[in-house]
Amino acid sequence: MTSTRIYHNPQCGTSRNVLALIRHAGIEPEIVEYLKTPPDRTTMLALLSAMQMTPRQLLRRKGTPYDTLGLDDATLTDDALIEAMLAHPILIERPIVVSPKGTRLCRPSETVLELLPAGPLPPFSKEDGEVVIGENGQRPG
Repeated sequence: MTSTRIYHNPQCGTSRNVLALIRHAGIEPEIVEYLKTPPDRTTMLALLSAMQMTPRQLLRRKGTPYDTLGLDDATLTDDALIEAMLAHPILIERPIVVSPKGTRLCRPSETVLELLPAGPLPPFSKEDGEVVIGENGQRPG
């Protein structure tokens, strides 16, 4: 069993780039396609706690039923927002990566570098050609 997990949407470019960066570091993560296998309530609460995020901070708006469901209503409780995400997993922002170094929402995709082992990596560019790791092994930041 791997110690790194990615909550992944293969249709999302950011999610694909994060998965590619993890693999580029020599790690084969457990891949959870959360639209097919959504997290349960306990897992969702654990992820939010580990990321120190509120449910509202993890809500995805673009390409989701966010507006239709009226989730912009500031009076909605955290429990109500979690229930919406569990019922409609597309509302969960992605990708979320869990590793021995922590749990993060990896947007932008370079955020995943914080969760990978330290040390030089070969050059890496995103799908769109943006350089993430340069020829000299330099990481951003």
